[in-house]
Amino acid sequence: MAELETRELEYFLGVAEELHFGRAAARLSIAQPALSKAIRRIETRLGVPLFIRSSRHVELTPAGEALREHGRHALNAVGAAVQSARRAADPRGHLRLVLKPGGDAGLLSPILAEYAHEPEARRVDILFSGPADRTDFLLGGRADVGLLYVPFDALEGLAHETLHAEDRVVIVPSGHRLAGRASVRQADLEGETLPRWKGVPGVPGDPGGDGDGPEVADVVQLLHMIRVSRMVGVLPRSLVEPVPPGLVRVPVADAQRSRLVLAWNEQDRRPMVASFVAAALRSRATARND
Repeated sequence: MAELETRELEYFLGVAEELHFGRAAARLSIAQPALSKAIRRIETRLGVPLFIRSSRHVELTPAGEALREHGRHALNAVGAAVQSARRAADPRGHLRLVLKPGGDAGLLSPILAEYAHEPEARRVDILFSGPADRTDFLLGGRADVGLLYVPFDALEGLAHETLHAEDRVVIVPSGHRLAGRASVRQADLEGETLPRWKGVPGVPGDPGGDGDGPEVADVVQLLHMIRVSRMVGVLPRSLVEPVPPGLVRVPVADAQRSRLVLAWNEQDRRPMVASFVAAALRSRATARND
């Protein structure tokens, strides 16, 4: 980090993630020539090429791959340090919870009700994430706790507790060949078009995360594509309750169960976070006893 400024690292990561200078420049709100110049300056300073460029293609060199992997962690650490300093100056600050829209399996309301009984309960601000950036919210200090789905959300650097485990179901149009089945197995999905989730690395061999079909950004978009017979999709059961008209859900008997976990930065030992985790675990215990 001593040889790179934070802004320069952000520029590099923008290009490394987009693999396109034009898109990266728009995302970073910088002119493309200025971004190209900044990347060349970084490469000169480090003494290694980070990208292989052609008129139609951009890819990372081995040095670029290494910097992308470690640079994201470094940028998250800087962000977390800044956020920690700001929170220390505001001891009555709000607690921020990140989740994807609809991604709480119906648990959020009882958790918040239980947390309200904590003597030092704070106001909880709900943050909605994209398909795959909840981990970055937590590691970068933009959120204090989050609801993540395993196996698709990365848990590296996070402490976590499982709140709920559920079956996975395949969603198909009502006239699909599998629509009348009581259950299916993963082998039954061979030959079907499955989605690619935007920004989510595939889980090899898993029907929910290793598709080669059109890219989708959220469940609403996926369900629309299924309804017009462009693909089928495998989801945790709770994400399709109730089942939209025109679609059918069928249990996938041999798919790995999905786990909803409450996660937080493993370095974060603030009482505010600990009390929220304790409330969530009490809420989980109550739900199991009902």
